[in-house]
Amino acid sequence: MLTLPIKRKWLEMIRSGEKKEEYRALSPYYATRFKRFLGLELISASQAQVESALRAAGGVPFKDIILRAGYSLSAPATMISGYITISTGRPEWGATEGEEYYVLHITGMEDLLTDEKSRTYGEKKERKN
Repeated sequence: MLTLPIKRKWLEMIRSGEKKEEYRALSPYYATRFKRFLGLELISASQAQVESALRAAGGVPFKDIILRAGYSLSAPATMISGYITISTGRPEWGATEGEEYYVLHITGMEDLLTDEKSRTYGEKKERKN
């Protein structure tokens, strides 16, 4: 299972269904994390090999990636499933115009309620409005 940190703003947009993609930089760091979804378990698989395989496949399914709003074990978290591609992202969802990313297209999710604070965050936000 892979856990990725995410800003609370983006996590709440994903949870509400407004944001349907999450973006990660095209970097060796994320290539290492995503290569298992491509069947490239070999330690020697380079970033270029991961990107090439992903572009050739046109999208690779994933499941059980956890997006967590912070590093604390009590931080709100959501488990997502979907597919990974490489493409540009939407600026309104945090992407830089014209830049390519690993794009996690979210087709399913399950909130992981980690503590009372995260469970009531949405309720408090609604009461203020």
